[in-house]
Amino acid sequence: MPRVTQPARIVPAPGQESVWDYPRPPRLEPTARRIEIELNGATIVDTRRAMRVLETSHPPVYYIPPDDFAPGVLVPAGGGSFCEWKGAATYYSITVDGCTVESAAWAYPDPTPLFEALAGYVAVYPTLMDACRVDGAAVTPQPGGFYGGWITPDVVGPFKGEPGTWGW
Repeated sequence: MPRVTQPARIVPAPGQESVWDYPRPPRLEPTARRIEIELNGATIVDTRRAMRVLETSHPPVYYIPPDDFAPGVLVPAGGGSFCEWKGAATYYSITVDGCTVESAAWAYPDPTPLFEALAGYVAVYPTLMDACRVDGAAVTPQPGGFYGGWITPDVVGPFKGEPGTWGW
């Protein structure tokens, strides 16, 4: 089996943070940063009550209280997944004015004790939305399709999900 080497950490500039300084197991923390999400010409989230999960090599994932989504946009979807840290996830589709994006969001209704404050909060795949912003900064989705991290100018990598990173 080939040996997987850790990539060179990008040194953060003042005001930036490196995902290589994030812990494993991940850390959950509240944030008062303004989180905005748009789909089909509508703002579906505008909140300062999010939580973020920080995990080594991953950009932050923002979790939003379900009450902070526009009414009626979250629709339970089939399927699920399991995170070794947070537990069993359920999925939501997001519907706005006749536009539905299937399985665009997920939540942990009954997370593990370390993440119990996250219960019911909903994360959105930024790659499936028209726009996501953190304090006005446009979000670049974490590469790889599987992950839901939000890359902003104040976060540096390299990030898991880029080609050749599966074994990190």
